[in-house]
Amino acid sequence: MKFVSPKVDYAFKKIFGSEQSKDILISFLNAIIYGGENIIQSLTIINPYNPGQSITLKDTYLDIKAVLSDGSIVIIEMQIARVSAFSKRVIYNLSKAYTNQLGIGEDYLSLTPVIAVTITDFILFNQTPDVINQFIFQEKTKKIVYPDTELQLIFIELPKFKKTLSELNSLSDKWIYFIKEAATLDAIPDNLREVREIELALNIANQAKMTVEELDVVDRRGIMLQDEKGRITYAKEEGKLTEAIALILRQLKKRFGEINIAITSQIEALSIEELERLGEDFLDFNRLADLEHWLEERSRCN
Repeated sequence: MKFVSPKVDYAFKKIFGSEQSKDILISFLNAIIYGGENIIQSLTIINPYNPGQSITLKDTYLDIKAVLSDGSIVIIEMQIARVSAFSKRVIYNLSKAYTNQLGIGEDYLSLTPVIAVTITDFILFNQTPDVINQFIFQEKTKKIVYPDTELQLIFIELPKFKKTLSELNSLSDKWIYFIKEAATLDAIPDNLREVREIELALNIANQAKMTVEELDVVDRRGIMLQDEKGRITYAKEEGKLTEAIALILRQLKKRFGEINIAITSQIEALSIEELERLGEDFLDFNRLADLEHWLEERSRCN
């Protein structure tokens, strides 16, 4: 058995957002929002998976939107790469879903709560090791919860989840493990099979049960998203490199005066690790010749 990765948003929507996925989505949301309690009994998926719809990297319709039996709206999103203003986008989508409930002249009493569940394949909150973080309105110092819990933000950060199969205890553990590790499995593990909805999800994710067209889209979408993630990582590394070069050149100029073009070019060709080493070693230099000797040594080593 081979399974597609639920981290690819197209596959995620097929697994959680198809018409036959209601029980899967109910189990997942009960695990994440309500700690495994069977609070959500029914829901309606309002933008179901459409296998014939063409996609591009910028498409956002791959989010899943559902209305619960009490009228609450839930938006579920899988995000592989951290993009500019991502946290603002999550709030915007949450607010938009809330305000779009009302037409002109309609009463505020008809508004229902909106919950945004966002799964990220990157760390968003370095301040806490918790995998799941939930945000609501509350008073800043006394932590008094706002009377109407209308807007909730829930984040699941996959890189923080380190549990192995044998360590899965809660329903949320099993769902998060499924999303993070399904593509590495070659069979359905017994402790995941215990949850009927996860077994159903793995059957949908089974490559053998997908059409050639669906597998092709999952593959292309996965490549596009990984390329985007790689570009972001590269841009960050390039930014760090540029900052490091500028810092080293400023420090050298303060110590030795103007640095000629030949030396500047050699410094600009250094890696980030070499620049960090130079940042430590140059404190021992007494003259510009010491820097030139250091650069020659590095050149010979390479």
